[in-house]
Amino acid sequence: LVNCSQSLEGKIKTANTRTFDSAPAQFNKLLEAMRPHQWLKNLLVFVPLILSHQINQLDLLFLSIIAYTSFCLCASSVYLLNDMLDLKSDRLHITKSKRAFASGDLPLATGFLAGPLLFLIGVLSALLLPHSFLSVLLIYWLLTSLYSFYLKRLFLADVITLAVLYTMRIIAGSAAISVQTTVWLITFSFFLFLGLALVKRVTELLNLIREGKQRVEGRPYLNTHLPLLSRIGKASSATAIIVFVLYITAPETTQLYSSPLILWLICPLLMYLLFRIWQFTYKQKLEEDPVLFAITDRIGQGIAVICAVLIWLAA
Repeated sequence: LVNCSQSLEGKIKTANTRTFDSAPAQFNKLLEAMRPHQWLKNLLVFVPLILSHQINQLDLLFLSIIAYTSFCLCASSVYLLNDMLDLKSDRLHITKSKRAFASGDLPLATGFLAGPLLFLIGVLSALLLPHSFLSVLLIYWLLTSLYSFYLKRLFLADVITLAVLYTMRIIAGSAAISVQTTVWLITFSFFLFLGLALVKRVTELLNLIREGKQRVEGRPYLNTHLPLLSRIGKASSATAIIVFVLYITAPETTQLYSSPLILWLICPLLMYLLFRIWQFTYKQKLEEDPVLFAITDRIGQGIAVICAVLIWLAA
């Protein structure tokens, strides 16, 4: 028996039967396809709670936890959809070919059932929050679905969409606890994540060149686009730093802190972190998924902790 499920193996196995590469448990593969490591992105919904200095209010913390859960469920439903739509290109990709659907470890029927179910549970949990949060969540889901079907095949529109989706998590976090997000924070978030989205595209193109190929499967990018994407990406990262300076000097920001000058110490840390990511990109030490890099990079995690401490001290 080769790659046979445990239930089928139990029905037909005899004393002389040999088993090779037993099929992986369906639940484990489904959980893998839901990409729980990507849920790290959804921690952005807690940013408004932290920056408004209300994290010690348990009722608002509970609302933010519900918002986080809703985003995780809805995002995972789209990840399943995206993987099923990208079967052809994923099977030709050096790393994406190992994904649950592309490798054949998870039946498509499971995805067609689990995707809508996750979305439904996410929406139902969102009903516990203000209506504005549900509106943002539905717009996020629609935009993510549009990205999966169409926008990811448009030059630069894909990375702009990704930056918007990251920023919408912060907007949703504000809606969940009924606070207003400043324009500076939204602008900073957009340029920060636009730069990181372009880091991902540049990494893909560098891998493409290393493999001797000219086009990214399922994407509108050629290896000749590398210089342009690099310039736009580094400019976006630099713009994010400039906007952060404007954000911490804005009156609506400084009035929230007893020692706002401490926030200036975050600037060199942010510069070092972003420039280090770009350096790792060109040295091809970076995963195609920046989230995986963030999970394993101890220096980056240390900088994030220091920044959090500085925000706490400034408050």
